[in-house]
Amino acid sequence: MFGQNHQQSQHMMMNGAQGHQRYMQMGLANKFQQPNQQHQHAQQQHHPHSQQQNHVGGHGGMGHQHTFSSGTMTNVTPHFTPSNLHSGTPTNNPTGLSETISEHWQQQLQLAAEARAASSNPHRHCRKEGVSRVSKGPVEASPEHSPKGPQDEDRNRATRSGEIRRQDWDAMDLSGQGLRALSPSLFCDYRFLGKLFIDNNRLTRLDPSLGQLRSLTHLDVSNNQLRDLPEEIGMLVNLKSLLLFNNSIRSFPNEIGYLHKLEMLGIEGNPAAEDLREEISRRGSRALVTQLRENMAAGDPPNERDWHILDEASSPDTLSVLSYNILCDKYATISQYGYTPPQVLSWSYRKDVLLDEIRGLNADIVCLQEVDQERYNEFFRRELAHQDYRGVFSPRARAKTMADKEAKFVDGCATFYKSRKYILLEKHVIDFANTAINRPDMKGEHDVFNRVMPRDHIAVVTFFENRATGSRLIVVNVHIYWDPAYEDVKLVQVAIMMDQVSKLAERWAKYAPCADKAAFRHADVDGEPSVVGSEESQDELAPSQEYSSGTQLPLLVCGDFNSAAGTGVYDLITQGNVLGSHADLANHSYGNFTRDGMSHPFNLKSAYSDELSFTNYTPAFSGVIDYIWYSSTNLQVRGVLGDVDLDYLSRVPGFPNHHFPSDHLALKAEFTVKSVRKENKTVEAKFGPSKERRG
Repeated sequence: MFGQNHQQSQHMMMNGAQGHQRYMQMGLANKFQQPNQQHQHAQQQHHPHSQQQNHVGGHGGMGHQHTFSSGTMTNVTPHFTPSNLHSGTPTNNPTGLSETISEHWQQQLQLAAEARAASSNPHRHCRKEGVSRVSKGPVEASPEHSPKGPQDEDRNRATRSGEIRRQDWDAMDLSGQGLRALSPSLFCDYRFLGKLFIDNNRLTRLDPSLGQLRSLTHLDVSNNQLRDLPEEIGMLVNLKSLLLFNNSIRSFPNEIGYLHKLEMLGIEGNPAAEDLREEISRRGSRALVTQLRENMAAGDPPNERDWHILDEASSPDTLSVLSYNILCDKYATISQYGYTPPQVLSWSYRKDVLLDEIRGLNADIVCLQEVDQERYNEFFRRELAHQDYRGVFSPRARAKTMADKEAKFVDGCATFYKSRKYILLEKHVIDFANTAINRPDMKGEHDVFNRVMPRDHIAVVTFFENRATGSRLIVVNVHIYWDPAYEDVKLVQVAIMMDQVSKLAERWAKYAPCADKAAFRHADVDGEPSVVGSEESQDELAPSQEYSSGTQLPLLVCGDFNSAAGTGVYDLITQGNVLGSHADLANHSYGNFTRDGMSHPFNLKSAYSDELSFTNYTPAFSGVIDYIWYSSTNLQVRGVLGDVDLDYLSRVPGFPNHHFPSDHLALKAEFTVKSVRKENKTVEAKFGPSKERRG
């Protein structure tokens, strides 16, 4: 990102003496030109005006015009190229367009005419807007928040919170400089830019690193010599205006379909196909963007995520766990994920990709979030049964107050386990809101009723025994509230969860041994009998292990916490306690939590000692908010599933897409179960008065 100190150090490059202006006028064009290379296009000529611009350097910065090699750009993803592509250069009244010109097309023709008329006017945008104009206030270095629509209110998505970095200008004007190439540093070092004007130059290509300017809302590349666009143009999902007037572009990459906010796609003056022009003239730019998005091919899949081995020591007792927010169907809407092709958002497409991924990862324990009752009962439980999975599910608390036909669409948490390996001993659902309002210390607290009670999130706690080894295991599957304006609510939810888990662990530590594990072969759970292979003999079933305290029980806490490192939620889980004065609680009052602080007795660590680059990936947010926590006292990490291919991510603005069916990543970790340490009582030797102790 563009830090404050760095921004201040760049003030000398701005036009005139203005230290903090909104537009950055680059008289010293060599700042973003590449080293001297021989340009390969013979048709390039140095006009007097261009020579004058290229020699601007009042401070001795530029004595001659550099020439550059434009190179070639190969687009892997198919482009939208209709059959009548080679139709010649269009005019302002192209053949085949509707006789009635739409208001949108009239605006496009007007903008194209203005671009042509200003071809000899350098820095025209800066002059037009006023060089002394500054931003009204600080802007963020990148757009972390998108305006919420009416359908976004209930989506459990994190957004980035934190200090806003001061940035007093967000536009750069490089127009009319006769530039033949742009250095990638322009795109790497100025990611905060909202507007970029590089029109009226001699550019023959755009570097793929352009895709790093994800804050751009306006990009003008008119009056250049571009023949194509890089597929990374699709990374600029915040673009509202993309002006490409008077270039030599014949086809457009389907990745333009990602630009769901685009209002004006300026194509006049390019030898593009008539049907593209007809589509824009009749229905507008958004219609063409939609068409390109719907025609978008899946493209090459990413390389498989690496499996990182952390401990190669063999052990007779191991387990693997998968945690995955699968994106509930009712949240997978065009208004929420406008950059995703609609057919890819559909449940009919995503369900098969999800199922293949879960089956392929083949974990012993699977913790899914955002599963609604209908998909759990009619899809996941039925399909995963073929891989020996049994399930425990609970919807969010609101389902209790609804009729069945509405309740089936309420999402919740589903925990699946391999029934040949584990016996389900007990299950418990923690309703955060209900628990809070029934705590004696929280009765009468207005913040509990106004902030915690309206959020109906839950956690599903399951208690297992390994058939073969007799070791026992607690698994927590949770989905925490998403809104960054309610950090206090998140912290209270997790504090309640850990308090309840502590009490359950103490009770389950005294859980009676399984006298006959074979009886659990046909135990009825969720209405269906368990299926265990008949070849399993009683001799293979080890006796139940004994535990003297709750902290001796292995514990896994999995889920979508909607909280990053440094938050109260993260601190409470990893440190074991936070003060009642924690910043996330602000001035809110939550009984003993704010009077005495919050704590838990478990030594929890993240399975990913070096966290992934992200677990949630959208244009508005990319960060780690999903975790697999484990009790390090009795579990040891053996391996974890790694990051997504970075090269693939450079062309994909966000999930879900063809290859990733949710906006969250699946997390998987494998553990070794440590043997239970018996607590030995220390017996001190007693010596009589007549005996001396020998040293």
